[in-house]
Amino acid sequence: MIHIKNIEKSYGELKVLKGISLDIEKSSITSIVGASGAGKTTLLHIIGTLLKPDAGEIIINGVNTAELNEKSLAKFRNKEIGFVFQFHHLLPEFTAIENVCIPAFISGMSKKDSYNTANQLLINLGLKNRINHKPSELSGGEKQRVAIARALVNKPAVVLADEPSGNLDSKNAAELYKIFFELREKTGQTFVVVTHNEQHAKQTDKLFTIKDGIIFN
Repeated sequence: MIHIKNIEKSYGELKVLKGISLDIEKSSITSIVGASGAGKTTLLHIIGTLLKPDAGEIIINGVNTAELNEKSLAKFRNKEIGFVFQFHHLLPEFTAIENVCIPAFISGMSKKDSYNTANQLLINLGLKNRINHKPSELSGGEKQRVAIARALVNKPAVVLADEPSGNLDSKNAAELYKIFFELREKTGQTFVVVTHNEQHAKQTDKLFTIKDGIIFN
């Protein structure tokens, strides 16, 4: 599903990624662990096409992302990649279902289909009674589940999660990983999770460690 070859990234004289290569299988849940500053978030943002590498290539679902222009890349990202961040980034003025619908609207899905899809996702994630609540009325775990629904609304091939349990207590963190496994079984989607929590990472199908810009498995 994801082929990464010789990725390099520097900020000024600081070389963050030093020729990283790895393959991530379709329908797998893969963890990338490492200390703060090791380069794991930078790598995830490059996989997600939010950042461009200085060198190397990334092929996602058969598409070489370096060959896409900005407009095509944005369309590809919206359709093929879902993002779940440590900070849920929900828009405070919108309800849970409205937040989930935003990527669907951007992709051109009709309002009716967007709401129907978002509604079903929120129900599946245990938020049936919170659909019309705004983020300020939701718990941390509920906000993160809304963020997961938003990441899934366009049925992306790949879901990227950056420290998704970082702001959750241990119970909600464990529940979050359970959700990932259940979703993988239902949808066959590919999940890549960046985390510093090795206990959770060891539950996943594949574990990579990044240290000083170099990847190990």
